[in-house]
Amino acid sequence: MRMQRMRQATDQVFTVMVWIAAAVALAVLATILVHVISRGAPRLSWEFLTQNPRRMGREGGILPTILGTVYLTAVAVLVASPVGVAAAVYLSDYARQGWVTRTIRFATETLAGVPSIIFGIFGFAFLVTYLKLGWSILSGGLTLAFMILPTIVRTSEEAIQAVPGSYREGSLALGATRWQTVRRVVIPAASPGIVTGIVLGIGRAIGETAAVILTAGSSLLPPRWITDPTRTMSVHLYILATEGISMPNAYGTATVLVVVILAINGVANYLRRRMSAVLAR
Repeated sequence: MRMQRMRQATDQVFTVMVWIAAAVALAVLATILVHVISRGAPRLSWEFLTQNPRRMGREGGILPTILGTVYLTAVAVLVASPVGVAAAVYLSDYARQGWVTRTIRFATETLAGVPSIIFGIFGFAFLVTYLKLGWSILSGGLTLAFMILPTIVRTSEEAIQAVPGSYREGSLALGATRWQTVRRVVIPAASPGIVTGIVLGIGRAIGETAAVILTAGSSLLPPRWITDPTRTMSVHLYILATEGISMPNAYGTATVLVVVILAINGVANYLRRRMSAVLAR
């Protein structure tokens, strides 16, 4: 009886600690959002979203930075997503579990923790200089793809490994090949987790600054092709704030950036719930 009361007391203490930690995290998030949006929302207007910047960003809008952010993120996701999912499928369903797979997993986990400036230096040395791609959307997008690839690989592999083995056994018993099983059974069942990994990669790509400056440049002209340099919203925010060009425009850019990230996460959560509901039927 005494041990039971001690376990109940311990459980209550840890429950309270978890609630306190969650409340602190939400309070910090709310404080940041209120601070940024309250200062940036008055700057938002149709002209701010659709005009080109003037006088180095002191006046005008942020349309080129919005386009640059979209283009860079699109290149990164289009390159990293199929490669990351394919690597996860190989590690989970094709590779023999041994020192090779352990080495690959260790490498991806290590790459996930590498500072972004290292990726930026690599992208500048290899893509911009050696391959002569120059400061461009292509160089920046490929660098961001290298950055988000480990996240997509690890989350996709965990999602694929979480698929019950009975799914694979049932498909193989019905005469399907291993590839048919992976393509029609395993990947659809793991799709919510795969989408989560891709969304995490998108969030990191949108908010990146150092690697983008070194590979995509910081041009304020609207990009027309993937070989053109560009400036993302995060880079624009960094330059406006650190160089003291215009704090109102910096907060306005930050507000647009926050809204975009929240919208992406909201859409991803909705799609993940829909896919989970469809798979549960």
